[in-house]
Amino acid sequence: MKNRNIRYLTHEGIKNIGINRLMSVASVAVLMSCLVIIGFAFMLFLNVDSMLSYVESQNVVMVFCDVDADDATVNRTKTALEGIENIATCEIVSKEEAFNSVKEAYGDNAEVLKNLDPSFLPVGFRVTVSDMKLFDETVLKISAVETVDSIQQNSNLASKLEEIRTAISFISIGVIIVLFIVSMFIIANTVRITMFSRKLEISIMKAVGATNWFIRWPFLVEGIVIGLISSVVSFFVLALLYHLLAGPFASIFAILGNTVVNFWDYALIIFLGFLSVSVITGGLGSLISMRKYLKEQGSVVVDEG
Repeated sequence: MKNRNIRYLTHEGIKNIGINRLMSVASVAVLMSCLVIIGFAFMLFLNVDSMLSYVESQNVVMVFCDVDADDATVNRTKTALEGIENIATCEIVSKEEAFNSVKEAYGDNAEVLKNLDPSFLPVGFRVTVSDMKLFDETVLKISAVETVDSIQQNSNLASKLEEIRTAISFISIGVIIVLFIVSMFIIANTVRITMFSRKLEISIMKAVGATNWFIRWPFLVEGIVIGLISSVVSFFVLALLYHLLAGPFASIFAILGNTVVNFWDYALIIFLGFLSVSVITGGLGSLISMRKYLKEQGSVVVDEG
């Protein structure tokens, strides 16, 4: 099509939104609702993932040398542990630190330990892992270090956390896919209603030799513009609602030792995601609906798809 035709047809597509304002507003409202829910699903995933990451960081593997290990053995053990690929941090826990922890655990009864010397405790290492999926494999590698005498770890917690993360990921993806399909269905129906209202005009255009794309273009523009409007409105609605809900949940997260994910840290990703989803759903919804309508009218030109 010529540039002049494209400008004219684009203007017609935008004008259609005003002509069918009731359906356009309904489409924007429904699509906006879907996008806001998609946004909440994404932010929920980020918050759950943040919380799980925090819990994982507290899921420390305690590694101990023999009680009689000298400084050279301790340093050699630390070097060996730091050389294991999946280990994120490795901190030495001296006998004195371990003894103070024991006294804190005894609380008011710590007096019973006053005559004891920290030398009866082994030097330990507080180890955290990078990838919880490789937790068991990492523990086996730690056990293989010759100077390691014993290990304290909770592999059950690690596996449960990984199961929760996987489940949340699948649920979030499922919600996004379902709402994407719903959004496309809404756009398709809106465009289809517009086409029925212009049935006579479309028939005349076909009669005078208009191509399928000449007819499709205004409806494609209409679907995309509805999507763009929905994405912008949805972004600000999501930002407002998340801000209102983040306050009450912040205190709960604080009790657990974590913080609510900051919306504005992911604002650009969310906005671009909304734009992408809305443009794709608007464009595809329009094309699918238009193609189906032209087929029903027996007007699809085979070589134009």
